[in-house]
Amino acid sequence: MSVKQQLLDKINRGEAKLAVIGAGYVGLPLAVEFAAAGIETIALDVDPEKVAMLNRGQSYIGDIPTEQLAPLVESGKLRATTSYEDLQEVDAISICVPTPLRQKSDPDMSYINAATDAIAEIAHSGLLVVLESTTYPGTTYEVIQPRLTQGGLKVGEDIFIVFSPERIDPGNETYLVRNTPKVIGGVTPACTEVAAALYSHAIDTIVPVSSPTAAEMAKLLENTFRAVNIGLVNEMALMCDRLGVDVWEVIQAAATKPFGFMPFYPGPGLGGHCIPVDPHYLSWKLKTLNYTARFIELASEINTNMPLYVLSKITDALNDEGKAVRGSRVVVLGVAYKPDVNDVRESPAIDVIELLRQKGADVVFHDPHVSRLRVDGQELSCTPYSTDLLAGADCVVVLTHHRAYDWSDIAAHSPLIVDTRHVITPSENGPRVVTL
Repeated sequence: MSVKQQLLDKINRGEAKLAVIGAGYVGLPLAVEFAAAGIETIALDVDPEKVAMLNRGQSYIGDIPTEQLAPLVESGKLRATTSYEDLQEVDAISICVPTPLRQKSDPDMSYINAATDAIAEIAHSGLLVVLESTTYPGTTYEVIQPRLTQGGLKVGEDIFIVFSPERIDPGNETYLVRNTPKVIGGVTPACTEVAAALYSHAIDTIVPVSSPTAAEMAKLLENTFRAVNIGLVNEMALMCDRLGVDVWEVIQAAATKPFGFMPFYPGPGLGGHCIPVDPHYLSWKLKTLNYTARFIELASEINTNMPLYVLSKITDALNDEGKAVRGSRVVVLGVAYKPDVNDVRESPAIDVIELLRQKGADVVFHDPHVSRLRVDGQELSCTPYSTDLLAGADCVVVLTHHRAYDWSDIAAHSPLIVDTRHVITPSENGPRVVTL
């Protein structure tokens, strides 16, 4: 019996053991879903504090309640470790490590390289390795495959290598790991077949593609599509401002068209690990081929400058009240990059607060999900929410539209509001509300 068939039989019987490298926003939900499906799963992370919390059955990810995690740990289906030695007997490994950008917007592959090199040390015949971290097209062929086969293992016969992009959307209560279709691109058809068999235990819909590069490009298309369209609607907001037109009314009207239009909405900038970052992987790769990804670079320029536009709206709003930014007390509501999560990675709120502080404003923030925020090397603490907090502000700036906020209460007690999310309805007796 071939190695592939032995592995498939083990997977189909539900006896295969899985390791997930990286127990963060992507890796932990994946590990939990597999464990819930009955697959013995090990979550590996370099952070000993996270590992200790997981082994106590305690979650640190908003999308994974402790009540969901604890029974899986107690049953032995899920455990955590910091050591690759504990992965020697697993049948499959999923890599879910960060892939940030360097200062020059080129990919930082150090986390992927480190994980792959560590896997190579324990790689054995009958092992499936899946890269889920978003990266540039060609990574699986150029980085993963050479490292894992240097010991003599043959792809598609002894070892099975796949790219399957993560599609985790923090805070999304509708589409979770199980009901979000999974794209799978193996180095060989056998690789795709093995990965599809494994992931079908935890995910309802499997979408095979012809190669890892096709899967890598699919992920980048998804996020570039969003980045470019957000850039477009942000520029539309700038144009409407010049024309004296309400961009929100324009979008609402356009969205009544039942075909050929999908509404996107302006905001203070892009946040999160994916949308502001991932398109740059593609742009960087194409530059190595003497091609300029013009849409990506233009959208990035527009989106990156939105915090400056928000600053100008705050400055103008204060000026109209006869106040300067310097010395004014500005209360920022919401600093997470999206509603109802505690994730501040790449949040535009950080840039807005930094710009305001540079102009001499006295800035405090409140966020029901974020207790601390690092801005320009300094750690700021969340200020408790109260009507006195709002009433004592010269300007209240809405940057993240968390459901926990009572917008009518905010409108009732704030003297001046800059609303970047179009959540507060102006009224005759209420404060002046400035929107994008």
